[in-house]
Amino acid sequence: MRDTDALHEADRLMQICNACRYCEGYCAVFPAMELRREFSKGDLSYLANLCHDCRSCYYACPYAPPHEFALNLPQTFARLRADSYAQYAWPRSLAGLFRRNRMFVSLATSLSTALVLFLTTKLQPPAVLYLAQNTPGAFYRVIPEAVMIGVGGLTFGFALLVLGVGVRNCWRETGGGPILRTRSLLKALSHVLALRNLGGGGHGCNDLDGRFSQSRRYFHQALFYGFLLCFASTSTAAMYEHIFGNIAPYPFFSLPVLLGTAGGIGMMAGTIGLAGIKMVRDPTPAANTLQGADYSLLMLLFMTAGTGLLLLALRGTTMMGLLLALHLGFTLSLFLTLPYSKFVHGIYRSAALIRYAIERSNHDLP
Repeated sequence: MRDTDALHEADRLMQICNACRYCEGYCAVFPAMELRREFSKGDLSYLANLCHDCRSCYYACPYAPPHEFALNLPQTFARLRADSYAQYAWPRSLAGLFRRNRMFVSLATSLSTALVLFLTTKLQPPAVLYLAQNTPGAFYRVIPEAVMIGVGGLTFGFALLVLGVGVRNCWRETGGGPILRTRSLLKALSHVLALRNLGGGGHGCNDLDGRFSQSRRYFHQALFYGFLLCFASTSTAAMYEHIFGNIAPYPFFSLPVLLGTAGGIGMMAGTIGLAGIKMVRDPTPAANTLQGADYSLLMLLFMTAGTGLLLLALRGTTMMGLLLALHLGFTLSLFLTLPYSKFVHGIYRSAALIRYAIERSNHDLP
């Protein structure tokens, strides 16, 4: 990583924390810290991405502001994480999107949805666009199947490629070696799926002025599993069509619709809850310059899920064509912005948890 103010501040804080060790039982960061006497740039990046921003250390710290040491680990690590996202981004020419993330996500969302709506209304005659229909192939009569699959596949494929290269860069920078032990991988996966480290020292995050709460963990889980259910819905629908020859739209009690409905509700609940927590959390441990990027991504996820549920509810009406175009516009925006938005934090945290599990195993630690 290149030298930044956040990197130097993180090094200073880790030297103090490693001498103090008052917070050693709070989360994975401090046991990982205690295995080191000095901290390379890769080590600091690893620890920053291992941090889940539960803030337990900040409220327990005897050296937090207004003490002259002014330790504010959550804020420093948040800034360092943002620096690492830009550092690991590919291609490097697009790394600057992380530094202007709120504008990028907002602009990409506006342009994508406007473009899809404009093309749909211009290329389709009103007799097709505003026709109430709910028969097999109704969606493809509004937007051709080849266009949906082609555009969606290209943008999502590019997002996966960028995320893959970014994780590779992160793994190399932070000193991650080969993943050889299945037990370590399974343990890390369990921590990822349960969002265990959002529990801080076991009581939850300090969301409400230092009070412990599990709310942030639960809302993260709703969003995380809601997103996975929506992906499962799309995958199942593809199997229905291309393997069994059953073309959408599907009945409400079909598997793709049930998965998508549950996923959409989970995503909406998660985004609303997380946004609400951000509004009432103590701003002192936060990196306030990064809040706009957080809200932009939450809004995009909310609109993607919300328009999907609205399309499901009104797909048999004359509104179906416009709602389909609107939903696909938000989905396209999401695919375009995934690798250059706050979304990457989940990928890098997962990589950090895998390295943490391997590291513990190498030292014969539980």
